[in-house]
Amino acid sequence: MPTPVNALLIGSGAREHALAEAIARSPKLGTLYATGTSNPGIAALATPIDVPAETKQLYRLQQFCDAKKIDLVVIGPEQPLADGWADKLAQAADGSHRRLVFGPSAQAAQLESDKGWSKKLMRAASIPTADARIFTDPDAADEYLNTREELHVIKAAGLAAGKGVIVPNSLEESLAAVDQIMRQRAFGSAGDSIVIEERLQGREVSVFAITDGATLLMLPSCQDHKRLRDNDTGPNTGGMGAFCPADTLDDATLERIESDILIPTLDTLRRDEIPYVGVLYVGLMLTPAGPKVIEFNCRFGDPECQTIMTRLESDAIDLLSAPAAGTLDAVNVSWSTDASVCVVLAAEGYPDRPRLGDEISGVPDAQAMPGVTVFFAGAKLDAGRLVTAGGRVLSVTARAATVPEARELAYAAAAKIEFKGKQMRTDIASGAAAPARTRL
Repeated sequence: MPTPVNALLIGSGAREHALAEAIARSPKLGTLYATGTSNPGIAALATPIDVPAETKQLYRLQQFCDAKKIDLVVIGPEQPLADGWADKLAQAADGSHRRLVFGPSAQAAQLESDKGWSKKLMRAASIPTADARIFTDPDAADEYLNTREELHVIKAAGLAAGKGVIVPNSLEESLAAVDQIMRQRAFGSAGDSIVIEERLQGREVSVFAITDGATLLMLPSCQDHKRLRDNDTGPNTGGMGAFCPADTLDDATLERIESDILIPTLDTLRRDEIPYVGVLYVGLMLTPAGPKVIEFNCRFGDPECQTIMTRLESDAIDLLSAPAAGTLDAVNVSWSTDASVCVVLAAEGYPDRPRLGDEISGVPDAQAMPGVTVFFAGAKLDAGRLVTAGGRVLSVTARAATVPEARELAYAAAAKIEFKGKQMRTDIASGAAAPARTRL
């Protein structure tokens, strides 16, 4: 690529704010443009675009990339990937050239956008995962559940913004989950089909790799906390906090995940002529029988991305451009030996009906603490006031020598931030120890 590099960042959440911070640190950056400058954190780092960022008018974003000589497009959220933005934006509007896009094609993104398709792929590749059945008829799903004695996990097969997974504790709750997803349409078209899955037992962990379809670059492992309340109680959310590196994976387990899960997934996609470019994120349960896949995602997790990017010390533009260029094997990546912990502050009513418009105070005080970065998500400026504008409002992320130290710092910073009805787990990274491995 030429230097300086003009980049376009797609997305407006805390994940994209973390990516923007990393890209902005690159000495190779020319101009960083972003679609999500309603996010005050992204707005402070990037130039807003002057065209719609919509699937139906994607040709206008394509023309914008041509006019601004965009060399690299980084797509953060899952929905644009599922809608084929990577396919379209990789091509100049006049067909004259291709540009580098960090993110998989719509076909490859089915790993996340269609859980039924993903399950079939895992079966074909003999990838260890929970046993599952796929249903398009709610009555058939009910009939199946009525014949089973064990507990299940009920998942909307499509994209549901991280909220389409229900973990019932009884047959009655399982039947209610089917009704909620398929008849009441709680997650819209994401619930056209559902996956009824064996409930795995063990410790959950997230593993990320960046790939150009042939080379795998393993990223630091993370552990996130999905439930709303302490001790993993309450409803599932998009994520209430994370820490990195996780203390649950040693080198041997990580190598097993790479050889038994990630490599077979890429091999199967390549065999089906579906090249994969970008982040391959696998949510795993460490069961007594070994690691098993809970789900694949085709983008960085949120809040895991905040903890990973905080520890990145090498050039983000090199890291994010190499997959599409096919040069991942030549990239040198370095990570801080520090640990990072992210604590999410959520609005009152989240995840169902988050309260909006409450004034937020204390962010500058938190940001002033050494080692602390506050990433913005559901927050906006309103007549000069910072107010809540979504469910997960802020990601308070701290970096320190160890996970316990980073945890203490993150919570000290979070305590400085106030808004009405603030929700925050108090047990993020609780009990986490020094990691058992040293590679990442």
